Amino acid sequence: MTGKTLGFIGVGRMGAHMSRRLVAAGNKVVVYDADPRALQRATSEGASAAHSPADVASQAEIVLVSLPTPDIVKAVALASNGVVAGSKAQIFIDLSTTGPRVAIEVANGLAEKGIVAVDAPVSGGPSGADKGTLAVMVSGPKHLTGELMPILGVIGKVFWVGEQPGLGQTMKLCNNLLSATAIAITSEALVMGTKAGLDPAVMLDVINAGSGRNTATADKFPRCVLPRKFDFGFATELLYKDVRLCLEEAERLGVPMIVGNAVRQLVGIAKALKGGDSDITQIVQPVEQWAGVEVKPGERR
Repeated sequence: MTGKTLGFIGVGRMGAHMSRRLVAAGNKVVVYDADPRALQRATSEGASAAHSPADVASQAEIVLVSLPTPDIVKAVALASNGVVAGSKAQIFIDLSTTGPRVAIEVANGLAEKGIVAVDAPVSGGPSGADKGTLAVMVSGPKHLTGELMPILGVIGKVFWVGEQPGLGQTMKLCNNLLSATAIAITSEALVMGTKAGLDPAVMLDVINAGSGRNTATADKFPRCVLPRKFDFGFATELLYKDVRLCLEEAERLGVPMIVGNAVRQLVGIAKALKGGDSDITQIVQPVEQWAGVEVKPGERR
């Protein structure tokens, strides 16, 4: 596998790091992105540029994609200038979050051209992509997952979750619902404690030593919220999309999502008030605004 040319479509916030790591590992990587600046950055780091998804798929046997929305993934895979129109691609690896139904649709469409689709959404944010410590949730033929380890192992830790297309997406949606819930409930708890007179830095120390510890208290709040940087690097609009996809799939399966719907509401409010491009750590700000305090050291009442 390592001797094959790799294609990478979507070299933005996440893809830029992953493609760079693949180049650094000694792979020949052909990239494409609709943003010329992202494309130029990737080529400056050793990749070669293609003119379209179809061009990537005509140069690379294995095509990886990291894209923001299900519609974009579907277009890149199946449109007239998409991967399906390439002459060389044999394997399509989707690192995006699309939801299982789009994953199945893409897999079926590519299969008509003899291209095997591997569902491989990732979790860990831009820092995990940069360090190669992402969780990679793979669904597809088990033997193929093993063969792809030299590639996917450069990106992070690989977990095979099943043969059926879309299972990786379902796993990712469950993960991201938990991540969004951690941010939402940590926002409410930290704002409440701050308004009552507690120092939020001390609160985080206590929580992280006890049973309330989660990804938001351990990383996002001390690193991005307390210093008021709000720079985790993942857009609120994308998190809202992930939560929405999760709730839609849960409804299809007949699973109640009482807490999940409340999380969707708060993320949606943050998206409306702060903008879709706002950082996910800014979800705390509407709660702060309503309470009249800011979660930062020394902010006591």
